[in-house]
Amino acid sequence: MRIALVSETWAPEVNGVAHTLSQLASHLVSKGVTLQLIRPDPAGGERDTLAERDVHVRGVSLPIYADVHVGWPCRRRLVRLWRQERPDAIYIATEGPLGWSALNAARHLQIPVVSGFHTNFDQYASNYHLGWSIPIARRGLRYFHNRCDATLVPTVAQRQALEDRGYRRVSVLARGVDAERYHPLRRDAELRRQWGASPHDPVALYVGRLASEKNIELLATTMAAMQRANPSLVQVLVGDGPARKNIAQRLPDAVFTGFQKGEALARHYASADMFIFPSLSETFGNVVPEAMASGLAVVAFDHAAAKELITDDVDGRLVSPEDGDGFIHAASELCQQPALYARLGRQARQRASGLSWAHIGDRFLAHLIQVQGTQHAATHSTSQV
Repeated sequence: MRIALVSETWAPEVNGVAHTLSQLASHLVSKGVTLQLIRPDPAGGERDTLAERDVHVRGVSLPIYADVHVGWPCRRRLVRLWRQERPDAIYIATEGPLGWSALNAARHLQIPVVSGFHTNFDQYASNYHLGWSIPIARRGLRYFHNRCDATLVPTVAQRQALEDRGYRRVSVLARGVDAERYHPLRRDAELRRQWGASPHDPVALYVGRLASEKNIELLATTMAAMQRANPSLVQVLVGDGPARKNIAQRLPDAVFTGFQKGEALARHYASADMFIFPSLSETFGNVVPEAMASGLAVVAFDHAAAKELITDDVDGRLVSPEDGDGFIHAASELCQQPALYARLGRQARQRASGLSWAHIGDRFLAHLIQVQGTQHAATHSTSQV
């Protein structure tokens, strides 16, 4: 089986879409699937070794999001490629110009298409003063996804929200976590010492982009309140972004590590005690199960991954998305109770350890096979008329 993956982002870029696609692609290859990868030119021009064909198209950085590239429209090029090397199904992960080109080419050639809904555009638009564009974008996204044979979302709540807006053929494809990599045994005493944390000092961790769409102002306010509640608290922020300078001014004692990957990221997770995640822009948020698998007590809003995975006061703390003050209070209380955050962390590890990427990958492949079969049956039926 040959599958084409179309995305405006790909590893080693650090974001949830690239991470998820990397996991799914690896699983497809392990099952004997041949991959075509269609993406904008990577900065270093490198080729991905997983794909039989790694096709690079011209790309451009977004003005408001400079480290994200979108591909230029290239419908004719994709039509030529897929006439010569026809995939059995196409997965489109992003709805930028490249994604639209791929969808139009696929419809022209009658190749089945599955799309992924990975980004809450409403939240991003509001944070970048583009609220006026939300109605237009909603109509465009609904039109895009309804032209696909299936649309995959990571949570039941997201499926319901899209169906309420008129989306059709929406299915849930959950997210996994590498529970062997993200493990409490990765805890590193030397790393904690570098952070200035003694063996008994609580460490509050954030992992993600330092940008307004991540509710970063609330993060700063919460971290500061936690330190007032427990002066021995150590604040560690893993990531980077346009808000870093402002957050550093508001949290002068915080440790900023920049982006971390692989084993280094796993050590950062496991060496903390609590994970503070106020973002509401995620459709899922892979960092939540990663933190849980690492044995951290998570404080998050009742949204996306946290809504699916956490039971309040059992394996984490959940707060209503409208209650910013409640979020600050929950985190400030937690950092003063070592026995509580240790218990929640142990339960979080148990909850997350069953989230296998292999199982998710099998379901992903099943969706692709299903749309291929549906398309084949429809084509065969038409040919008999």
